[in-house]
Amino acid sequence: MLYVSEFGSKLDPVLKDGMGRISKVALDGKILEQKFLPAARGEPLNKPKRIWVRGDRLWVTDIDVVWVFDLKTKKGRKAALPGIQFANDPAVVGNVLYISDNRSDQLFKVEPADFLNSKSEPQATSVFKGASVSPNGLYPARDGMLLMVAFLAPDKPRGIFALGVSGQIKDLSGPIGRLDGIYELPNGTLLATDWNSGSLFSWNEKTGMQKLAGGFKGPADFCVVPQGGGLTIVVPDLVQSQLRFVHLK
Repeated sequence: MLYVSEFGSKLDPVLKDGMGRISKVALDGKILEQKFLPAARGEPLNKPKRIWVRGDRLWVTDIDVVWVFDLKTKKGRKAALPGIQFANDPAVVGNVLYISDNRSDQLFKVEPADFLNSKSEPQATSVFKGASVSPNGLYPARDGMLLMVAFLAPDKPRGIFALGVSGQIKDLSGPIGRLDGIYELPNGTLLATDWNSGSLFSWNEKTGMQKLAGGFKGPADFCVVPQGGGLTIVVPDLVQSQLRFVHLK
């Protein structure tokens, strides 16, 4: 199944109105549970954005905090992110939770990643700030680096970057758009979404950008599901309030 974060009201990503939710959706698009999270009588979500799932844990960002939930019990706990302007994409690497903030050009890390039952408060620190990256989507690369795609403004394109284990930042693609989600295929080719072209595309060093699907107005972070010998890419179109299913052989 899919876990889908929803604003639950108007398209205002920083509005704290308590209307946000996470729903459960089948792979055919059928809504299984409209408000799976938060639990009944639990603290409300505002404008939940990106989701990361590992085992029975689900992490989701919400403006200036990050939540971790137990998928079996629905127990949740949030952590404040001091200095963050727009908590965007979470990605868990080992026991470290990384969180992007394209508006302040920062990457944060939270330790431990799974702080649901921690006795002490998790530690949130800035990994970098003001590096001219504007990180949006994150994904752990197979070579140990952290892939980042960047998003700033229509007339200020950004590209694909990689953060090394020692903190160095490598520009992989140069400026190519307003990029949102990122995923690495087994052969090293990357999938990403771009608001400037309204597309889902693939990228590698040899071929550059190759458009796979278009017609999006707000192609957000996506998930990849192995299915039928190929891949199903589920892309939320934030502006059109849709889920688009793209099938790749």
